[in-house]
Amino acid sequence: MPIEHYRAGDLTAFTTSLFEKAGADAGKASAIAEHLVEADLMGHTTHGLAQAGAYLEELESGAMAKTGEPKPVADRPAAVTWDGGFLPGVWLVRKAVDLAAERAQKFGIAAVAIRRSHHIGCLAVYLRQATEREMMCIVACSDPSDATMAPFGGTTPVFTPDPIAIGIPTKGDPIMVDISSSITTNAMTGRLKREGKRYPGKWALDKSGQPTDDPAAIAAGGTLLPTGGADHGHKGYGLALTVEAMTQGLSGYGRAEKPTIWGANVYVQVMDPAAFGGVENYLRETSWVADLCRQSPPPAGKPKVRLPGELASQRRRQGLAEGLALYPGIMGGLENWAAKLNVALPKPI
Repeated sequence: MPIEHYRAGDLTAFTTSLFEKAGADAGKASAIAEHLVEADLMGHTTHGLAQAGAYLEELESGAMAKTGEPKPVADRPAAVTWDGGFLPGVWLVRKAVDLAAERAQKFGIAAVAIRRSHHIGCLAVYLRQATEREMMCIVACSDPSDATMAPFGGTTPVFTPDPIAIGIPTKGDPIMVDISSSITTNAMTGRLKREGKRYPGKWALDKSGQPTDDPAAIAAGGTLLPTGGADHGHKGYGLALTVEAMTQGLSGYGRAEKPTIWGANVYVQVMDPAAFGGVENYLRETSWVADLCRQSPPPAGKPKVRLPGELASQRRRQGLAEGLALYPGIMGGLENWAAKLNVALPKPI
């Protein structure tokens, strides 16, 4: 059976209609749709339209707020904290990156911490908001209501995968680092379990604390291993502690409050090179190092060195030009929502 491709604009319009019909404000609905489609364009298929059904369920139940604005907790010129009230995380973080970029242009650096956001999707998608302004950006998040990763050396889960993304402008495509503190994500774990597949390596511990490649081990009382695995997992452990300090410590709300609602705490930071060594010098340095990486010869028979985000940028251009091929089952999973909300399905190209 041939793979069906869709125009990104058609998918965005379809998804916007779903969320509008589900009761989300128009601006929030379009922000969610644009973000999810962009994630699929970049190849982050577990965090693209694969999340739409879960988000619609959260809207329907009231766990994700449909309307409103974040409430200010603190506001200084270069440091802001919001209570997100479980508004759509995608909309909140887009708003936060824009605010941080505006203030960084004035003060050189600015950060926004958000408590009680809903799920924020793919972190890498937010980075272009800053890099297209020739600014550097950091986005990190955690979910204090959940725990699937144990600290290095332990077997009781304490952390979520705790991802962090960094956008670095260059003279060409931006470098987009998007990594989690755990070896893999909860979304990928769920997908592999549903499809009866295994991890490519021993990425988890079973309930007895033994390394395993079985994603079903997580739901059975096991834990994800931190980045670095059983050998060097202290690296991912240290990263998780850092992310949780930025997202929960700085926002003043987290695991100590024992929340139970699916959500996210977020930290956004934007830096304007113009306030440091200058934009031209910044781009010269980042582009120089990027070129050195590309020029590093790989071992015989191996592919050339890529920069983080390079493949995502290539996929995005191709998807916009030729149409987007969705991961199998994603459109089928949205058919019931389309029928329920009386929204016409997009037509393949």
